[in-house]
Amino acid sequence: MLSSSDFASASWELVVRVDHEIEKQLKDITLRVSGDLHIGGVMLKLVEQMNIAQDWSDFALWWEQKRCWLLKTHWTLDKCGVQADANLLFTPQHKMLRLRLPNAKTVRLRVSFSAVVFKAVADICKVLNIRRPEELSLLKPSGDYSKKKKKKDKNNKEPVIEDVLNLDSSSTSSGSPVSPGLYSKTMTPTYDPINGMPALSTMTWFGDSPLTEQNCNVLAFSQPPPSPDVLADMFQPRSLVDKAKMNAGWLDSSRSLMEQNIQEDEQLLLRFKYYTFFDLNPKYDAVRINQLYEQARWAVLLEEIDCTEEEMLIFAALQYHISKLSQCADIQDFATKSEVDEVEAALSSLEVTLEGGKADNTLEDITDIPKLADYLKLFRPKKLMLKAFKQYWFVFKDTSIAYFKNKELEQGEPIEKLNIRGCEIAPDVNVAGRKFGIKLLIPVADGMNEVYLRCDHEDQYARWMAACILASKGKTMADSSYQPEVISILSFLKMKNRNSSPLVASSMESMDMNPECLVSPRCAKKHKSKQLAARILEAHHNVAQMPLVEAKLQFIQAWQSLPEFGLTYYLVRFKGSKKDDILGVSYNRLIRIDAVTGIPVTTWRFSNMKQWNVNWEIRQVAIEFDQNVSIAFTCLSADCKIVHEYIGGYIFLSTRSKDQNETLDEDLFHKLTGGQD
Repeated sequence: MLSSSDFASASWELVVRVDHEIEKQLKDITLRVSGDLHIGGVMLKLVEQMNIAQDWSDFALWWEQKRCWLLKTHWTLDKCGVQADANLLFTPQHKMLRLRLPNAKTVRLRVSFSAVVFKAVADICKVLNIRRPEELSLLKPSGDYSKKKKKKDKNNKEPVIEDVLNLDSSSTSSGSPVSPGLYSKTMTPTYDPINGMPALSTMTWFGDSPLTEQNCNVLAFSQPPPSPDVLADMFQPRSLVDKAKMNAGWLDSSRSLMEQNIQEDEQLLLRFKYYTFFDLNPKYDAVRINQLYEQARWAVLLEEIDCTEEEMLIFAALQYHISKLSQCADIQDFATKSEVDEVEAALSSLEVTLEGGKADNTLEDITDIPKLADYLKLFRPKKLMLKAFKQYWFVFKDTSIAYFKNKELEQGEPIEKLNIRGCEIAPDVNVAGRKFGIKLLIPVADGMNEVYLRCDHEDQYARWMAACILASKGKTMADSSYQPEVISILSFLKMKNRNSSPLVASSMESMDMNPECLVSPRCAKKHKSKQLAARILEAHHNVAQMPLVEAKLQFIQAWQSLPEFGLTYYLVRFKGSKKDDILGVSYNRLIRIDAVTGIPVTTWRFSNMKQWNVNWEIRQVAIEFDQNVSIAFTCLSADCKIVHEYIGGYIFLSTRSKDQNETLDEDLFHKLTGGQD
């Protein structure tokens, strides 16, 4: 039998602070506990001692010194390592957070501060009705992001406060922050593919989601163009080093918000982190498409991605068109539109599926890989040499290009054979100047070889460019994506074709346009306002008939066709190097870029990667590729975990397929991105 003194020596006092909304200040409660008491027992004692009748199911213990949640309620205090000096906080797991979306709108909602960020983002996306949450993540704004705003007066914050969409509701105050029915596979919200509005049957599916009260389609609308003053005030990266700094704030997907010092009601940015947009479907993705369009629009306006003046005008024309359609009253009046019979639509869709789509897409001979053969011009840059193109007979087969002096010599040995697999492909096009070029950057041992090909007209360029793009990914022209790629390139060229008409020019005065809102500040400074407006209207003529959602998709597609698209930059120091370099991370490759000149030096494909890991002691990422190629680098502009997660994240996204029923293998994601194995 234990005496009372023995019992006293085996137990000890534990002070727990309680974060409770009724109490204005944190309240300290002292408990007498023993090491064999489990975490659940500590929580039960706390609740009994406070004697407040309420639902405590969302509360959990947070250990401040160790910066970790004590969520395994069956573990004892001894097993957790909790002793009398531990600072424990009894606090709700779900707290309010302000998220600034790509369309510059701020939403305020309740988010789990105890779940890992990957899971928290998935829950946020359910509330906002954004599919494929694995493509997004949370970014902590850098100091540069609001650097220019500090110069302004304090009233600058007011519009942000007014624009907050508060999605807090009583139904989400504890437990899961989402209505379970909202995101059900059998009740996927349906949108009108023409104007992006929710179908009438969808309106009843939002149930008790906080979006119902706030108007469920508000996030599917694009914001009006920013004023030139607002645009000029925003941070614009001027160099690759500036762009690298912007990517330093990505949160660790394998740790919770609380573990990463995120405070309640803090503002974070919700952004598309990985540039592989899987299964974009106007029927279900009105919000996702709109937010993607907005992220692309800001990237172009703030010159986070480089584009030519000609491309800038196309982006401006599409923005103008989207803005006009978004403001039209008749588009918003969708309630009078008669519903399509859903059974009939489903049968029609099934019929198309069973027939295998259009008949003209079938290959005549599946065993015969198509080839291209034509006269093109070639140029290899050399120092102190003018750009002189020379004509050769080119043959494109499989994933390589061979060229000969003329057509008659095709059966003999080629002058050279270029293997396109793993190359960087960039357009070198000026439609107004009738210049249709393809720039190939071919990896070699000591860097990259530049080769320029010049086509005669749009059709030839579209066919060869599409073949090069596929070949760089290891695909041939027999792949089903070849023909759509050709059509996509041709439609983009058509938009670039400045086809001025008297009708457009005459109606210029009647159109309400502020051209400086639609282009980057640097582009606006080069031209007078009237001249810029005329050129935007000229480009608008080619897109004037597009429906709203199609115009947004076209903008996204044009953004994706830019040479720098999908590259996320980091400032690194390679092992054995004496100078800093820029590392560009893309969905299928890593690129070493000279930090001063911005010229790519070497490219490594993920498909050739054997393994990668992190030495956490010296914070160094090491990667091994085929053919005994290995690289190692330390990251200077961000934590090495962020870069490691990017690489693993892209490899994880490449495993997705349409038969997965939208379920994600979260364990695989953490295995590929965690860096601990």
